[in-house]
Amino acid sequence: MAVTEPAPTALPGAHEAILRRQSLRESAARTYARSLPIVPVRARGLTIEGADGRRYLDCLSGAGTLALGHNHPVVLEAIRRVLDSGAPLHILDLATPVKDAFTTELFATLPRQLAEHGRIQFCGPAGTDAVEAALNLVRTATGRTGMLAFAGSYHGMTAGALAVSGGARDGGATRLPYPHDYRCPYGVGGERGAELAARWTENLLDDPKAGVPAPAGMIVEPVQGEGGVIPAPDAWLRRMREITESRSIPLIADEVQTGVGRTGTFWAVEHSQVVPDVMVLSKAIGGSLPLAVIVYRDSLDVWKPGAHAGTFRGNQLAMAAGAATLAYVRENRLADRAAVLGARMLGQLQGLAADHPCIGDVRGRGLMIGIELVDPEREDLSSGNPPPPAPDLAAAVREECLRRGLIVELGGRHSSVVRLLPPLTLTDEQAVAVLDRLADALAAAARAGHPRTGAGAGAHHGAQTGPSH
Repeated sequence: MAVTEPAPTALPGAHEAILRRQSLRESAARTYARSLPIVPVRARGLTIEGADGRRYLDCLSGAGTLALGHNHPVVLEAIRRVLDSGAPLHILDLATPVKDAFTTELFATLPRQLAEHGRIQFCGPAGTDAVEAALNLVRTATGRTGMLAFAGSYHGMTAGALAVSGGARDGGATRLPYPHDYRCPYGVGGERGAELAARWTENLLDDPKAGVPAPAGMIVEPVQGEGGVIPAPDAWLRRMREITESRSIPLIADEVQTGVGRTGTFWAVEHSQVVPDVMVLSKAIGGSLPLAVIVYRDSLDVWKPGAHAGTFRGNQLAMAAGAATLAYVRENRLADRAAVLGARMLGQLQGLAADHPCIGDVRGRGLMIGIELVDPEREDLSSGNPPPPAPDLAAAVREECLRRGLIVELGGRHSSVVRLLPPLTLTDEQAVAVLDRLADALAAAARAGHPRTGAGAGAHHGAQTGPSH
């Protein structure tokens, strides 16, 4: 596929000048801007147009925030209604009709047992603040301080959220194994690997000499996103629910990225029919605007007034956009659509892997998809382990994708997993274009000096004709 051509609406010189000023003014902590040197000026649905006039298919979707893609008409109309009504835009935690409508729509989507006995806390606008609220809540309710978390997890960038994320070096959280078929810590994968992970967790909690602080809660992602798009096996997640429930340990499900239809059910815990004690929600629930909440069982609601607060927990525009998004996803059965289209894309990518030995694993759920790239020439066949990850190749593929007008990002322990998070409104034709450009980028990376990608330029046809489910 040809490299994207400039559109007639390009802004001469603006692209380079804006990027130059950004590099001079913004902090060294900036992330996406380093690997995606574009300057978006317009966007609709899957498509972004940059200041240089080039158009891109956006499979990052605001790290999963844009369930309906960019500037969906129902979102824009909901925002306009609030703006035109004269309603206050900032309300702290006061009640308003807009807030009431959002809460009503949200509760209509939740697992029934949680909705019937649930309470909601509006948090600061980022998911990491909702994680902090969840940790605060269960520690207050149980009187305990320890936390159970999982290797490979990611829950945010504030102190408490970082402490329960996989990369933390300290912070007091007990790290537990998360099942991983491809890189199983026990070397077996599948149901047996998940069973061993569950048994380790159970034994650790019941061993009086294990040195585990009394846990106030367990926090888990139903699909590890930043950890490399690793779905939790349904039976294992049910086992975690049984283990926590029998020991009076609140279970916290972090659905910040997996929620609102992303994985093929409205909430990812529905795959396993697990009802957590606390759900952490953000990203897509705001309809592209900042919004974060926790919903939890009323038996945990022992907070005193002001125990968790935030100046910007009353974002009326986000609540309106969020309610419109939740309703649209529900009414149009976009979660079902994500399940069907996601399974088809996974099958086509697995077909692509047959021509590219560098594709070690294709995994995901719904429209949350990961392709782990590896170096097959460095595989130690005697060890029984998969080939080592190939982060340099993954970075090259990301760059080649961008040249072809496709925005993807990387994840996983070694940044070797190419991630796809397209909007739930993705059409069949757009899905073909996405996979075609991705496959062509793999071939281009080979031509640019990464021969371990396998097949040549023609291999991209496998993305269109591979097996489907």
